Amino acid sequence: MTPAVRGTILAVDDEPDILVALEDLFEDEYRVLTTSRPAEALALIAAEPDIDVILSDQRMPGLTGDALLAQAREISDAQAILLTGYADISAVVSALNRGGITGYITKPWDPALLRNAVRSAYERHRLARELATERALLRGLLDHSGDAIAFKDTEGRFLRLNARMAERLGAPSAASCLGRTEADILGDGAGEAEAADRAAIESGAPTEMVAATGPEAAPGGFRESWSQITRVPIRDPAGAIVHLAVIARDITEQRLLETRLRQADKMQALGTLAGGVAHDFNNLLTAILGSLELALPKVAGDARLSRLMTNAAQAAQRGAALTKRLLTFSHRRDLQARVVDLNAVIRGMDDLLGRSLGGFVQVERSLSDDLWSARVDPDQLELAILNLCINGRDAMPEGGVVALSTRNETVRGSTDPNLKDGDYAVIAIRDTGTGIPPEILGRVFEPFFTTKGVGQGTGLGLAMVFGLVQQSGGTIRIDSEVGHGTTVHLYLPRSREAVEAAPAMQAVPAPAPRRARVLVVDDDPQVRHVTASFLNGFGYDEAEVPSGEAALERLAAERFDIVVADLAMPGMSGLDLAEAVRQRFPALPFLLVTGHAEAARIPADFSVLEKPFLSADLAARVAALLESRT
Repeated sequence: MTPAVRGTILAVDDEPDILVALEDLFEDEYRVLTTSRPAEALALIAAEPDIDVILSDQRMPGLTGDALLAQAREISDAQAILLTGYADISAVVSALNRGGITGYITKPWDPALLRNAVRSAYERHRLARELATERALLRGLLDHSGDAIAFKDTEGRFLRLNARMAERLGAPSAASCLGRTEADILGDGAGEAEAADRAAIESGAPTEMVAATGPEAAPGGFRESWSQITRVPIRDPAGAIVHLAVIARDITEQRLLETRLRQADKMQALGTLAGGVAHDFNNLLTAILGSLELALPKVAGDARLSRLMTNAAQAAQRGAALTKRLLTFSHRRDLQARVVDLNAVIRGMDDLLGRSLGGFVQVERSLSDDLWSARVDPDQLELAILNLCINGRDAMPEGGVVALSTRNETVRGSTDPNLKDGDYAVIAIRDTGTGIPPEILGRVFEPFFTTKGVGQGTGLGLAMVFGLVQQSGGTIRIDSEVGHGTTVHLYLPRSREAVEAAPAMQAVPAPAPRRARVLVVDDDPQVRHVTASFLNGFGYDEAEVPSGEAALERLAAERFDIVVADLAMPGMSGLDLAEAVRQRFPALPFLLVTGHAEAARIPADFSVLEKPFLSADLAARVAALLESRT
């Protein structure tokens, strides 16, 4: 068994026999320290912070007992008892006033009386220390806790509270709240809180609730703030409820994280749907665009038919652009990202914005001359800017101004979890429209959430912008005030690389650099026929198979110079086929063609062509692969 902790007594007397008698009297119950010199006693008190009781004689050479205890009081909280052999009431009064003694005992003493006096002094010291410890712990909890904490009586009056609770109540200090109720401080706004207090006291058990505490300033505007409030009834030794502890924890960030998680789940679900739709849609577009491209030269003499087919091809191209936007939700790797001059992207949108916004909207620009470059997909960035400008136009039914501006910004000490410290090129799109109410502002990036009427908005535009900027390593912040317009800030991380030139459009297919046999693998017969027809027109000898298994059989029986295969096929996928070809025919070039979001998992060393493609793109890829293996 662990021995009980023993108290410590310091006995001070100039007579050694007295010290021996005191040690004999108390050593069975306490740890006893003795000294006959007052100076040594003060040194012991300074060195032994755990001394509980000091027993001191009054008449000692050099320093009287009352003077000794007065000095001891400055360095120790030990209880003090004065021992005196004379009826010197003035010394006792001095010891009471200066030394803070709890009693005095005359010599010769009654052992039982002295033991009781020391035991009582020891208990008082122990309880005082425990109380001081509890007070220090409570004070530390109140002062340093991130929660707002208060203790009330059963009438709702504040007994203790920390500065955070006072701030939450709008009071100037914690002291100003003591003895007052929430109704005294908040007036009619305290009804719900006081009802919850009464319910907790009546139930006699801890209660917990989540409450909205109103909009607060945040990056990008205002956001709803939330608190988790716990109420704990406190009972006295008899079991009666005498106090109530109230703890309010700010859970706004947790709620925001939960919201982002729900949004991420929606984005993932949408991405899965978009990926599947895009695969089938891109196959259709490949067949349509390819067939139109193959047919157009055959009707060159018929102007009306050529115009109709060209219109159809342009419509299919717009469908391809829409599919590309949908695929933003399906994968994180943007294959078209490059280092761009953001100002040049904005300047290049003059005609597009003019046609899209109409004559009632004035477009203004204020572009920074020394704007940093950023790595982003310029086509998707154009779509994002256009979408935001159209939202601004829709918020100005009577017309107004859409202003585009750019600036450099260095972020330090960011409190926004979506905005890391660093250098950013910022694009701001401002409108003079109706603004966004604070209760809606936090939801504008949710997929399918829209405030527009039926048929006027899909709820995907801002979610797509959000996805693009996040893929680029940046974030979006919104400043909006009802009746005074909205400003959307796109933060794109600064790139220190040189601006990359846009890839040159190859309008005319490159002829075959040499005669070669091409194996075309695709489960869709229309896409397979278009691809093979393109290759035949380039001057290649082509062969078609509908599956990866059939392709391996054909490769084992015949010699081919290159394989062009679809990625998403039932059974053996194009990627599985590519890996099998690498193992069996390591020198054979391989081109993967995909219209599916699974392109994100294709290893970087594989050559990939995205559907729908132009014949010129296919010709260039095949020619390049053949030349690399020459």
